[in-house]
Amino acid sequence: MWHNYLKEYFEASHNLQLQFIRENIELLQKVIDMTIATLENGNKILVAGNGGSAADAQHFVAELVGRFMKDRRGLPAVALTTNTSTLTALANDYGYEQVFAHQVESFGKEGDLLYLISTSGNSPNLLEAAQVARKMGIKTVALLGKGGGKLKHVVDIALIVPSNCTPHIQECHVVIYHSIAGAVERHFFGDDN
Repeated sequence: MWHNYLKEYFEASHNLQLQFIRENIELLQKVIDMTIATLENGNKILVAGNGGSAADAQHFVAELVGRFMKDRRGLPAVALTTNTSTLTALANDYGYEQVFAHQVESFGKEGDLLYLISTSGNSPNLLEAAQVARKMGIKTVALLGKGGGKLKHVVDIALIVPSNCTPHIQECHVVIYHSIAGAVERHFFGDDN
């Protein structure tokens, strides 16, 4: 009953991932190098997103702090999406646009790297966080879709999935941050499994 739908869905997701890497391999390598340099310099990774992208922020951080493919020491990374008391206090006291910017001010320092994950690139709270990061000397990388939105103009590097389909953009984002986590892990801990 669902055979054709499932085949088409999986093929569309797979083809989008291949298109992304063909068009962005050099840029993705720059992001990996930036991430490695951040960690080598004793700095940390901050990650933020909304909705499904909040879950992706937490997933990415888990791969860095915990493990990706091998048992090893953790790497310093923080998801700015996880503390509900902080998120709700900041939203209540300062407005939802400030929930990530205020945390960047609190936890970030010059030399850190902020990842922003958004399918649209137009989330006001991510735009605010990017602007605060820039003022603080924190580099920014955005994982985006739908042309990149406003966020592509205010980050250091924008990795834009060439699609308007939110689920497929999110699926490609997972592959992107998994590839980053894998490369970072190989750099610091070797490539043996």
